[in-house]
Amino acid sequence: MMSRMADTTGSGRFDINEIARSFPETAETMLLDKYLSDEPEVSARVFRVYTPTPAHYHQHCDEHLFVLSGRGTMWIGEPSNVVPFEPGILLKFKRNTVHAMPEMTEEPVIFLAMDTPRRQPTDVVFVDSADGTAQSFIKGY
Repeated sequence: MMSRMADTTGSGRFDINEIARSFPETAETMLLDKYLSDEPEVSARVFRVYTPTPAHYHQHCDEHLFVLSGRGTMWIGEPSNVVPFEPGILLKFKRNTVHAMPEMTEEPVIFLAMDTPRRQPTDVVFVDSADGTAQSFIKGY
């Protein structure tokens, strides 16, 4: 089964479940991602989270996360604004909105992400710089 069939116009067909199953059990970074599209107006990615994520934000894009698998908690804006997530939930953050995932209660945690405009892999700013860098946060798979 093919996970992607694309033509020269940038159209394509993606088997999200196959992509989700292909992620390894462990990673050296907090997340691994696979870009499905990487256009200036929007990027689409599937990513797996391997550890709880510290408070961070993205300066140049809004982020829309659809939960494919896993359960946990996310806070948006402030640590007191904790919301649970599970498959079927859509989480949305405007650019510069601080968010974190303090707890993963069921793994694997996998999201389908749509970023508008496109999110550069380096567009992550940790509130506490000691928590990480763009390189320790996410790696393409």
